[in-house]
Amino acid sequence: MTKHTIGCNDPCPCGSGLKYKKCCLGRRSDPPNSGAPDSLHDEVRQALEGRDFDSLEEANAFLADYTRQRSQQPLADFAGLSSEQMYRLLYYPFESPDLVLFPQTLPEEPKAPILTLFSLLVEAIGEQGLKPTAKGNLPRKFCREAALAFWGEEAYGEHTKYGAINKEEDFFDLHVTRVVAELVGLVRKYKGKFILSRNCRSLLAQGGMAAVYPQLLQVCAKEFNWAYRDGYAELPFIQQSFLFTLYLLSRFGNDWRSSVFYEDHFLQAFPMVLDELMSLTYQTPEQQARSCYTLRTLVHFAGFLGLATVEPVESDQPLVRQYRVKKSPQLDNAVQFSLKS
Repeated sequence: MTKHTIGCNDPCPCGSGLKYKKCCLGRRSDPPNSGAPDSLHDEVRQALEGRDFDSLEEANAFLADYTRQRSQQPLADFAGLSSEQMYRLLYYPFESPDLVLFPQTLPEEPKAPILTLFSLLVEAIGEQGLKPTAKGNLPRKFCREAALAFWGEEAYGEHTKYGAINKEEDFFDLHVTRVVAELVGLVRKYKGKFILSRNCRSLLAQGGMAAVYPQLLQVCAKEFNWAYRDGYAELPFIQQSFLFTLYLLSRFGNDWRSSVFYEDHFLQAFPMVLDELMSLTYQTPEQQARSCYTLRTLVHFAGFLGLATVEPVESDQPLVRQYRVKKSPQLDNAVQFSLKS
């Protein structure tokens, strides 16, 4: 197993775009006024005091070891994670089994909106396949039937009150499910029909949705473009930090918390995200970042994948949607953290 560690010249885990040595290597793990050195330069100088080195190589080896130890110190800005842990969660989320495991089959049948819709799609395709529209999308009749089954009759009436479902994109959760299923390789087109792949049939036969779910999770996290679902700026770092949010949910999610709690932690860890945004007439960069983060990470990712329960609450700010959030038991089954904070 290759263990990825952060080096001085690697991208900084805070998302600044700077090298680690010019950014968070100098972040303090000590509270202000604790007597700790005020800067990384002072800290290194203090560590070198009274030391004699026989060669430049020996001095460089000492500094490399010092940097390694420094990168392993927990940081308050990272909710107790070290720079090295954060680096690996951001850049090697599925290749760091000593920090987090993603079981290939869950111990119990998972539940999630995406699985409900995928089950409806599997049933509709069946053995005969499902003929797409001329544009290659799911047929209107199936989209309407799936929406009715998913929402229920009363909610279906509310959702279609001002516009019927005439195409796949009109039921966007179903559209996303189909796109993700194709990205995973569970569904494909063959001889003019949607069919289930051999891999999909094998997984369903071996473990049902408990075997399918981990593949949907990984593709939703890494390959499906979250920005496709909304009108916000691209902000790819929000998606790249998905595992940090799941870590926060794993650590703090046993109790109901406001979505603002998770927004605060995200912006404390990655304040540079604000530099990618411009002020709008109705929203500051911070308001945009908060709204985008909550919608993409908590609602459309964690909620849609059944990793958290996300419920809307009344907001005291106009044009701002707020939620209360609590992790689901499924999170601990699907994403198993072993790191210490």
